[in-house]
Amino acid sequence: MKVRLNYRLIALLVVLAVLGTREVVMELRPSFLRPGAHLMAYVSNTADGTLTAIDLVKLLPLATIPVGPEPTGLRADAARKEIWGLSAAGGYAWVLDVTTNKVVAHIPVGAAPYALDFSRDHSRAYVAASGSNTVVEIDCATRQIVARGRAGLRPWIARLSPDGKVLVVSNREDGTVSLLDPRALASRGVIHVVPDPEQIAILPDSSKAFITSGTTDQISVVDLKRKVLLANVDIGGTPNGLILKPDGGELYIPSTSAHGLMVVDTQTNEVGDFMLLGSSPAYGTLTPDGATLYVSDPSAGHIIPVAIGNRQAAHSISVGQQPNVSQLTPGGDMLLVVDSASDDLAVIRAETGSLITLIPTGSRPRDLAIDAF
Repeated sequence: MKVRLNYRLIALLVVLAVLGTREVVMELRPSFLRPGAHLMAYVSNTADGTLTAIDLVKLLPLATIPVGPEPTGLRADAARKEIWGLSAAGGYAWVLDVTTNKVVAHIPVGAAPYALDFSRDHSRAYVAASGSNTVVEIDCATRQIVARGRAGLRPWIARLSPDGKVLVVSNREDGTVSLLDPRALASRGVIHVVPDPEQIAILPDSSKAFITSGTTDQISVVDLKRKVLLANVDIGGTPNGLILKPDGGELYIPSTSAHGLMVVDTQTNEVGDFMLLGSSPAYGTLTPDGATLYVSDPSAGHIIPVAIGNRQAAHSISVGQQPNVSQLTPGGDMLLVVDSASDDLAVIRAETGSLITLIPTGSRPRDLAIDAF
């Protein structure tokens, strides 16, 4: 018996399938992207010395790029369509051309570098070399080192103030902060702060810097104009993250030892609020408007959205085994979360808090950078 095909019905089903597929693609596509534009994530993998390049429109890994042992400190240089990073074990900065996914430069900076910072116009990069007690200034166009300066013992992070007038360096071994001239890297002062200083946050007006301790329940507050210590503030738990509100009014400090989030008033230099969040809140990402803080809890395997205005935590988002650092894509459409135990990148729809997908990375991913071009 012959089966008569309903060609009109088949054609209609094909059209509906095409339209449905297009709708899904458009829904996943970040709202700010123009046709033909690229949105990429780059994840450094510490165990295998590689960088995973991920297409955030197609939600697929595109390339695995060798960059050197213990890659860290990823930063996007959108002005040049480049990703910069460091090899902590190799003692150099590397530069990736995002249009070709090729490493185009290696810049020796000294032993054990961990973090990199750009000047506001991206003309200069600054790297503290923990193993050689030095700070270097790099011309981003020529990729040449143009200045070297001395810091304290085991300089951890170098951060340039928003006004570009002072480079703040935390020295972990001797419990100090070095203030350097950003151009010549000459010393402008040394300030004793909390033991084992690590992370640095600087107010938008460049008046004060806040420095965390890696081993005590304290942060230091430094007056950058007068070059003096204002206070060592007990916060009730060892600080893990250090997230500054865009207007500079508050600092948000997740703490695994306190199982919560401390809120510091940057005008009074006091802890103004505390939220109990869960097992081990450790890292956070704040929306550009300062309305929502996404806190990762590596022990519990989830992300906790916190409404900053009313200090309310929403339902947690399960993302994997050990979520760590996270970033929002430009426009805030998607939240990306690195999972160092399950070796993947979680992609979350920020508006609904729903998990879109998990994208495989290399072994033991740690840092993340996003670039649109």
